[in-house]
Amino acid sequence: MSDSQLSMPVVDAKSARFFRPPLPAGHVCRPRLTDSLLQGLSGKLSLVCAPAGFGKSQLASELCEVLPAGWRVLWLSLSARDKDPGRFLEMLLEALRSLYPGLAEAPLERLRLRQRHQPFAFEAWLDEVLDELEGHLAEPQPLLLILDDYHLATGPVLDRCLQFLINHLPAPLSLLVTTRQAPNWHLARLRLHGQLLELNELDLRLLPSEVAQWLAARGVESSPELVETLLARSEGWPAGLQMLWMAGQGEAELDLAQLHGNAPLISEYLLQEVIERLPADLQSFLYETALLERFSAALCDAVRQSHDSTGHIDYLFRHQLFLVPLDERGQWFRYHHLFSDLLRSRQSELALLSPKQVYLRACQWFMQQGQVEEAVEHALLAERPDVVASLVQNLSEEQLLSEQNVVQLLRWKRILPDSLLYSSPRLIILYSWALILGCQLQAAEDLLGHLSRFLPANGEVQQRLLTAQWLALQTVLAKARGQVARARELGAQALACVPDDLYGPQLMLLTALASIEMGQGNIDLARRYNRRGLELARRSANPAFEALMHYERARVLLARGLPTRALDELAEGLARVPSRQARKLSPLRGRLHLYRGFVGLFTADFAMARQELLQGLEEARACRDVAVLTAYFGLAMLDARKHSLAAGYAWLEEAERLMSQWDVPQIYYLGMMTVQKCMIWLQQGRLQTAQSWLESLAEAYCQEPAAAPPELHPQMAIQVQILLLRTAAMRKDWSAVEQLQVDLLEANKKHAGLMNQFALMQLVYVAISRGELELAREHLKALLPETEGGVRLHLFDILQRYPQVLHAALDQAPPTVQQWLAPQLGDDPLPVNTELLSDREFDVLQLVAQGLSNQQISDKLFISLHTVKTHVRNIHGKLGVQRRTQAVARAKALGLLG
Repeated sequence: MSDSQLSMPVVDAKSARFFRPPLPAGHVCRPRLTDSLLQGLSGKLSLVCAPAGFGKSQLASELCEVLPAGWRVLWLSLSARDKDPGRFLEMLLEALRSLYPGLAEAPLERLRLRQRHQPFAFEAWLDEVLDELEGHLAEPQPLLLILDDYHLATGPVLDRCLQFLINHLPAPLSLLVTTRQAPNWHLARLRLHGQLLELNELDLRLLPSEVAQWLAARGVESSPELVETLLARSEGWPAGLQMLWMAGQGEAELDLAQLHGNAPLISEYLLQEVIERLPADLQSFLYETALLERFSAALCDAVRQSHDSTGHIDYLFRHQLFLVPLDERGQWFRYHHLFSDLLRSRQSELALLSPKQVYLRACQWFMQQGQVEEAVEHALLAERPDVVASLVQNLSEEQLLSEQNVVQLLRWKRILPDSLLYSSPRLIILYSWALILGCQLQAAEDLLGHLSRFLPANGEVQQRLLTAQWLALQTVLAKARGQVARARELGAQALACVPDDLYGPQLMLLTALASIEMGQGNIDLARRYNRRGLELARRSANPAFEALMHYERARVLLARGLPTRALDELAEGLARVPSRQARKLSPLRGRLHLYRGFVGLFTADFAMARQELLQGLEEARACRDVAVLTAYFGLAMLDARKHSLAAGYAWLEEAERLMSQWDVPQIYYLGMMTVQKCMIWLQQGRLQTAQSWLESLAEAYCQEPAAAPPELHPQMAIQVQILLLRTAAMRKDWSAVEQLQVDLLEANKKHAGLMNQFALMQLVYVAISRGELELAREHLKALLPETEGGVRLHLFDILQRYPQVLHAALDQAPPTVQQWLAPQLGDDPLPVNTELLSDREFDVLQLVAQGLSNQQISDKLFISLHTVKTHVRNIHGKLGVQRRTQAVARAKALGLLG
C-alpha cells in the first residue's frame, strides 16, 4: 500500500501535554517522600532533582493521589520543543485557562503573534498574566502546578522566566518541578524563608523496606540477601531495579547469578538484556518509531507501512516496556525519555527507515487527517521545503476565509526559501491573498510583482486565470490603499474576466467593490454587488462563502438603517459556520459574532452587544483579523455610554497597540480611531481637542479630493461632519452651527439610512440646545419614521434626556416604534423647561443621581472639581432647587431621569 492510500482516524494529541501519567501496576507507594512534598505545599516551590529513572514523575503522580481535599492540579509534561520560552508560556497559559476560562486572553494573543526573531518582554508578559491569575485563585481551592521533566526544556531565557514566575508566584499556588539537572535559578532567598522543599538523588534512592515491598508486589519472596544484592546492583535506582527484574524475565524466584556482570546500567544493559531479548519484529518496531515524539497505532502503521502496530503497542504497554500513555483513551503514547534516547542513538544504524522517510511518511499521514500544521512541521523535519510548498499551495481561498490559515501561512512564509516561494504562480497568488488579508500591503505588492515572470502563460486558459487573479488582487490592493478610482477601474476589468467557478477571488473582488460604493454613498450599487456575491456563494455550495456574504449584506443593511434585518443576516451566516470546537478557530465566525454585537448597539440591546463583541473579539484576535477593530470600537462606545470614559479610552488604546503590533497600515484604522477618541473627548468636555482633530479629519475625508474612508467605516466622512456640528453646538458657536447644518444636509443627500438618522438626531439636539423646541420636534418627526428598521439607539438617548420632546412627536412614529416608546414615556410628562440642561450638565446629573461626590464625578468625567461645582450650580438653577437630592427628585419628575 502506498503512503497516499493510508487514512485512519486521528485523535488530537495536544491535550496529551496536560495529561498526568497513571501510576504503573505494582507501584510501591513512598509515604516518606509524599509526606515531605505535602509539607512543601505551604511554600512556593518543591524541587525534585535526580538522574533519570529515579521515579520523579511517579512520585509527583503519587502526590496527586494523596493531596488534601480541595486542591486542584495542573500537570505539564515538557519536551525539547519547549525550549522556546514563547511555546512554553503559551502551553502554560493554555493549561491555566482550562481551569480558569477567559484568563489572560489579550496576553495569549500577543504571545501567539510574536516574531521569534524579535525581542519579547517575557517577564512583563508574565507579570500581567500573574496579576490576572491572582484574581482567579481562591483559598478553598489552592492550585498545584507540576512541571515534569524540566531539564528537557531548560535554557537561559526560559530559566529567567521561571525565576520570575517563582519570585512572583501568587498564593495559593504552589509549584512542583521534576528535573534531571539543577535549574539555573537563584533559590537562596527561598531557602532562607522556608519557601523551598528540595528532594535529590539521595532522598529518592530506594530503602531496603521499599525494595522488599516492590518484590512482594511481584510475588517474590524477599530475603535480606536478595534485597541487599538488588540494592547494591541498582544503587537504589528504581529504574535499575526494574531492569534487573526484566533481565530475570520476571520469574517469581530470581536467580542471583543472573545479576552479576560488568555491563553499564543504561545503554548496554537495555540493549543486551531488554531490547535484544524482544522478538525481532518488535525490535524493528521500536527503532522505526523512535523518532516520533508522540505516536498512535495509526500513525505508526503509516510510517512503517504495516498493519500490526496496535499489537506491538499493546505488548509494550502490558509489559511496561518504557511506554508512557498520553491520553485518557489510551490512543497516544510516547517512549520513556531514557529509552527513547537510546533508540534514537541507534536508529540510523539498525532501522530500515531513514529519518527523512519517517518524517515524510508522518507528514503524509497528518495531511490525510487534515492536520496541515503537523504535516508541515514533519515536512520541515524531513528537510523537504518542496513538500512544504506543495502542502501550502493545495490550500484554497475558502480555507483562508474560514480557517486560521492566514496566520499559519504567514508563519510558514518565513521558513520557505524565496526561490521556492517564487517558483510557483499558485504560491505567489495564495500568499498574496494571505498577505492582503493580513494587511501586509507592501509585502503583498512586492510578492505579486514576481507573478509577471509567469506571464504570458502556457495556454490560453492558464493565461486567463493568471490575469484574472492578478486583476482581482490589484483591485483589492488599490481599495486597501484608498485608491478608489484605480480600484473601480481594475475591478471592472477583473469582473469581466474572472471565471464564474473561481469563487474565492470573485467574492473577495465583489466585497471590495461593495465596500468602495458604500464609502461613496452609492448604497444601491453596493447592494447589487452583495446580491451578486450571495448568488455566487450559493452556486458554489460553499457554506464559508455564504457566511461571508451574509456578513457583507449585514454591513449594507446597517448602513441603510435596518439593524433588525442585519441581525437576521448574521444569524443566517452563523448557521453556516461550525460552532466553535476546542482550539478550532474561524475568522468568519469571529467576524459574525463581533458584528452581531456591533449591530446590537444600534438596537439598544446593550447586554447582548457586549457579550457578542467580547466573543467575536477573542476569535478575531486569534485569527489576526483586522475586523477586530469593530469589537474594540463597540466596547469603547458601550463603556462611554455608562460614563466609564477611562475604560472606553483603554479599549481604543489597546486597539491601537494591536494594530501597531500587527504592522497594519494606518489607513485601515487611524481615521476611525480618531473619530472614536473625539466622541470620548466631547463627553469629557475637551471641546478644543475634539474640534482640532475633527477639522483635520474633515480636511482629509470631506473635501475634494477626499481620501478614501477606512474599509470598516465607509461612511466616516458624514460622521465627521455630524461631530463637527455637535462640537459647534456645545461651544454655542451659532454662526458655525448655521454653516455646518447646511453642509451636513447637503452631504447627507448621498447618505440615506443610518447616517441620515445620526444627522437628524444631531439636528434635534442642536435645536434643543438653542431653545428652539418646535424645530426640535420637526426634526424628530422626520427621524421617527426612519427608525422603523430597528434603530433604537437614537431614541434611547433622546428618551433619557428629553422625553417631553419625544412625547410631543410620538404620533409621527411607526406603530412598532410607538409600541416600544409608549410604555417608557408614560401618559403625559411635565412641560418642558425652556432652559434645558446641556449634555455635560446631564452627564453630571446622572452621576449625582448615582450618589457620587463632586470629587468622584470629577475623576469619572476627567474634568476639574471647580467645573463639576459649576455644573451642579447650573443644574440647581435650571431645575429651581437648592440641594442635590431636590435636583434628582425634580429631574425624575420631569422625566429627565428614569
